[in-house]
Order: sequence, then C-alpha cells, then structure tokens
Amino acid sequence: MNDRKTISIMKACELVGVSRRTIYNWIASGKVEYVRTAGGSVRIFVDTLWREPGPSDLASKEAS
Repeated sequence: MNDRKTISIMKACELVGVSRRTIYNWIASGKVEYVRTAGGSVRIFVDTLWREPGPSDLASKEAS
C-alpha cells in the first residue's frame, strides 16, 4: 500500500501561496491529485503540488 501524504486545501494554499480557487482550478484541470475523505473533505496529495509541469503546461505558458 502506498502511504502518500495529504494536506487540506487551506494548507496547500499556504504552502504554494495561491488562493483556494486556484487549488480548485488545479484539481479540475488535473494538475494536482486529491482524495475525498469519508466525511467528504478534499485532501491534496503533497507530492503533486511540487511536480514539474507537463508538455501541455509548458505550451500554455509559451503562448502567453
């Protein structure tokens, strides 16, 4: 079994310096992985907050 560390949405916001809305946008776009607890809360996998951007992420930054 893989024991990956998870954190709350608010803790993720503090760690990376973004708003709750940004975290939810990242969840919706698949940039971060998450899990829902039995109580319905969202927990973010810490290792996905710090991963390198994929090819589609780089392309969108170059277009800006």
